[in-house]
Formats: sequence, C-alpha cells, structure tokens
Amino acid sequence: MDYSENFSADPVDIAPVLIVGAGPAGYTAAIYVARAGLQPVLFTGAQIGGQLTQTTEVENFPGFPDPILGGDLVERMRVQAEKLGTRLIFERILDIQNNPPSVQPQTKETPLTAPFLCLGEKTVCPARAVILATGAIAKGLNVPGEAEFHGYGVSSCATCDGFFYRNKTVAIVGGGNTAAIDALFLPHHARKVFFIHRCDSLRAEKTLQERLFKNEKIEFMWDSVVEEICGETNPRKVTHILLKNVKTEKKTTLSVDGLFVAIGHSPQTDFLKDKVERDKEGYIIRAPFSTKTSVPGIFAAGDVADPTYKQAITAASLGCMAALDAQHFLEESL
Repeated sequence: MDYSENFSADPVDIAPVLIVGAGPAGYTAAIYVARAGLQPVLFTGAQIGGQLTQTTEVENFPGFPDPILGGDLVERMRVQAEKLGTRLIFERILDIQNNPPSVQPQTKETPLTAPFLCLGEKTVCPARAVILATGAIAKGLNVPGEAEFHGYGVSSCATCDGFFYRNKTVAIVGGGNTAAIDALFLPHHARKVFFIHRCDSLRAEKTLQERLFKNEKIEFMWDSVVEEICGETNPRKVTHILLKNVKTEKKTTLSVDGLFVAIGHSPQTDFLKDKVERDKEGYIIRAPFSTKTSVPGIFAAGDVADPTYKQAITAASLGCMAALDAQHFLEESL
C-alpha cells in the first residue's frame, strides 16, 4: 500500500502521543499529555464527546455542585485540551499499523522514529505512542420511541440517572449481571421497579438473583419484550411501555416513568482487528494496575477497556493513567 496517497493536504508529522477518541478518557489524556509538553494529536472519531453527549444532566461529576448537561461537560474538556496545545483531527481512525521506516518523516524537531502508523479517513499520522479511548456504545432495543425518549425517560445507566426517579416507577430490561446490579440499585430511589426479561430465568449470578427475589420493590415480568416506548412531547417524558409475552403473544401496557436498558455494551474496537489483545466481548485487556495493552507503546483508557464501571469519572481517571503511562514509555525509549 502506498501510504503517501492517504496524507491530507495538511500532513501530520510524527505525534509523540496520538489519542483516539473524544470522550472523558481521550480529553483527559490529552490534557495531561499536553501539560507534559508533548503536543498530542487527537482523532475525535464519529461520536465526538462519547456517551456523555446523550446524557441530559450530570450530577455526580466532582467539581460541579449544580447539574451540568453532559454535552456541556465534555465541551469544557475539549476547550481545555485545545487550550493546552492538543491538535484535534475530526476523523475516525480506520487502522493502526506498524510504521514502515520508508514512510517515517524525519525532521530536526522529531528525530526519533515512530513505531505506529495511524490511518485516518483522510490523514495518516505516525506516532511514537498511542492511547486508545474509543469508548463503548450501549446496546439498544431498537424499538419505536427509544431514540425519541433517550435522555428523557430512557437510560442505559442506572447509577447515572437513577436519582432522577426518586419515588417513581421504573422498568429495567435485561437478564445478566449488569441488569441485576442496576435493578438492585434502583430501589434506593424508585418506589417500584419492573424487571423485564424475555426468558423465564435470569443469566445473572445466583447470589444476585437471590437478592433480587428478596427485594419487595422489584416485580418480574417474565417471557416479555418491550415493543414500544410511549410518552408525551411537551415536556418530553416517558409515560408507559408496550410489552408482549413471547409465549402467549399477549400484549400489555405498563405505566412507568422511566426505562433502563441493561442488555450490554459494545466496545468500539472493531477497527483494531487483532492489533491488541481483547476479551471475548471485544474490550481491550489492560495489564493489572496499568493502561498498558499487549503491544508496547499502545495504551487503553475509558470504557473501551472497562467492562465494569462505565462512568465518566472512571473514564477520566483512566485517561490520566494512560497519559502518565505513555509519558513514562517515551522517557524509557530515549
């Protein structure tokens, strides 16, 4: 392949650290890398801002005693990262390859070779270290009303949004550990929780199931699927959902104030193919107490390497760790 054909009109020289992803993890990594004087390059990807842009109000991010819109929070991160010297490229990374010496640009300012070649949609950028922060996307039900009421009664994060349903009635869809843990959290706020599952038994761990069955606020809707999410538009809010029993085909209406979808997440790692080690779900595997991946010089931060917590604050903390790990890697490479 002739890599020169992929260079944009404004070619990018060697990036000391190239960051992939424009969410809390990517922007935090950029802030730390930039403050170290390393002039990071950040490829934003298609979903600029990550999952925060789909969140209405954030009340649990330290330093913001008043609620802040998710999009506004991540925009402040972007402004800070750019102010400190981060260069943003509004493209997706399509592939990361070993950088052939023949295409490594050499200048007096950047005499060191770059082991990685990051191929964007228009731009090719050699890099000495790479931080992967592409995040994960919550799996949806793909039913009418889901997109319309997302953030207005439909949520994929109980720990983020459960507080907004104090003394209200909610439903949760799922059957695994994530759904079980979320369902156990929601009664701390909601007065009633309907647990909807398409089968007649759960996949969650037995200890979690025992706790679910003992909770008087949780009622199970077995063998059921959500067919439609309904509500009002002024103001926009969920009022009820339509269910169908998969065995009897009987349809029912369930009055709820909110619906939590807990059927899993999809880490955005397909473009990596077999470049770094991933688990069976596609999440990047990190070394213990580190953001190091199976490839020296490539680090992973945020939801793309975190199948458990999936919070903006944990993503940001991993972004900080990745920046420091990348900085140490570069220092050791001198």
